[in-house]
Amino acid sequence: MTPTRKETKRRQAVLSTAHSAFSKGLNAHAFFKTHNHATGEDLVQDTFMKTWKYLVKGGKIDVMKAFLYHVLNNLIVDEYRKRKTSSLDVLLEKGYEPGEDTTERLVNKMDGKAALLLIQQLPERYQKVMRMRYIQDLSLAEMSLITGQSKNTIAVQLHRGLEKLKVLYKSHIRHE
Repeated sequence: MTPTRKETKRRQAVLSTAHSAFSKGLNAHAFFKTHNHATGEDLVQDTFMKTWKYLVKGGKIDVMKAFLYHVLNNLIVDEYRKRKTSSLDVLLEKGYEPGEDTTERLVNKMDGKAALLLIQQLPERYQKVMRMRYIQDLSLAEMSLITGQSKNTIAVQLHRGLEKLKVLYKSHIRHE
């Protein structure tokens, strides 16, 4: 059965909207996993191509964000499996320098872990929304569906929780 022009336009609109909304996050996720911008961008493009093929076959997608990340993660796993080990000479030619200073990244990682621990010291209503937003990376709309609260209420709670977290973080830094 050939899809109608209307169905094709609807699928294109769905995928275009998804691309606009999620491509930046998908690219960041792919780079984080592969440590290569070009490879990450290729994997994200492949993700959208596979999603398009799935839609054309008549597949149904309930939550687009979850579907895209699932496809991307599978492509990343495939990439890891086909990646071959490189000799040190090849790595050096590509610009790898073994004695790289990772102090800043380590400090950022430690600060992030400290912030995660400090979330536990917030009042319960702020803990929940802070975890959903900053750990699970949910949107206000997704959080609203889960909690049954309005997006505005959640945004206020996030703002207040973030302010309280900043105060806790500053006092934590002073005590170290």
